[in-house]
Amino acid sequence: MQPLLTETVAAVGQVLLGKDQQVKLAVACLIAKGHLLIEDLPGMGKTTLAQCLAKALGLQYERVQFTSDLLPADILGVAVFDKAQSAFQFHPGPVFTQLLLADEINRTTPKTQSALLEAMEEGQVTIEGETRPLPSPFFVIATQNPLSQSGTFALPESQLDRFLMRLSLGYPNHQSERLLLQGVDPRARIQAMQAIITPAQLADLQASVAAVRTTDALLDYVQQLVEFTRVDARFTYGLSPRGALAWLRASKAWALLAGRDYVIPEDIQAVASSVVGHRVRGGDIEGNHEHTDLVQYLLKSVPVVA
Repeated sequence: MQPLLTETVAAVGQVLLGKDQQVKLAVACLIAKGHLLIEDLPGMGKTTLAQCLAKALGLQYERVQFTSDLLPADILGVAVFDKAQSAFQFHPGPVFTQLLLADEINRTTPKTQSALLEAMEEGQVTIEGETRPLPSPFFVIATQNPLSQSGTFALPESQLDRFLMRLSLGYPNHQSERLLLQGVDPRARIQAMQAIITPAQLADLQASVAAVRTTDALLDYVQQLVEFTRVDARFTYGLSPRGALAWLRASKAWALLAGRDYVIPEDIQAVASSVVGHRVRGGDIEGNHEHTDLVQYLLKSVPVVA
């Protein structure tokens, strides 16, 4: 199955030029059954990455543009009275899909943001007192602009924790930007993409992630890292048990991408910034750069268990 992952990363990399590391992390996030948050300035390729992943994984795809006047019913759906049948008929919203792109999620109000919480955590939504299951698989890829920009609402910690990973794409390198300026059209390349992984193969990959092995020494290392975030003075609060499980699950997916059925410390370290950065807080820290520094401080402070 690993060659399929390599092919998927390469195909997405042909559209999102010069971002191989971010693409690998995004693929690892989805095969680990996680939701993905992409934070960056407008126009950096956040939506392009989501569209590419949907195409490469052969998933049903819906996009919602989050605005300040968006209501929960616009996402989840609504029951409308049908006079002919003298009954309410449910009209499902765009959340009833396999991959939902929540574009600029922090431009809508907290009430609407929270409408996604049950869907992301439980794979279901409760509307008009009735619980409705979502398709399987179900992924949310959300994009958000930096909080320093006008018209944004910060995601609360409870919702940030629902995202397995948070990524930042950054500016393209010189060579990649030159190709864009020379006329390489990402939209045309997205249209030409074909599905590389079928739903059945995706389910097998997710099962393979769960089966990736960990040694007692590796688990000791993870526990020491987690405990350090809870006792060191630089951390306002540390990782929760759910955060620790998310870190381990992402590390297993990263190991599978590397063609291994076991986790090594380098896997833990490779996904640390994207998994841990939005789950911990330190002092007056604000923004991605400072959170990255905090994660690097964590990795340097805890020795690798032999």
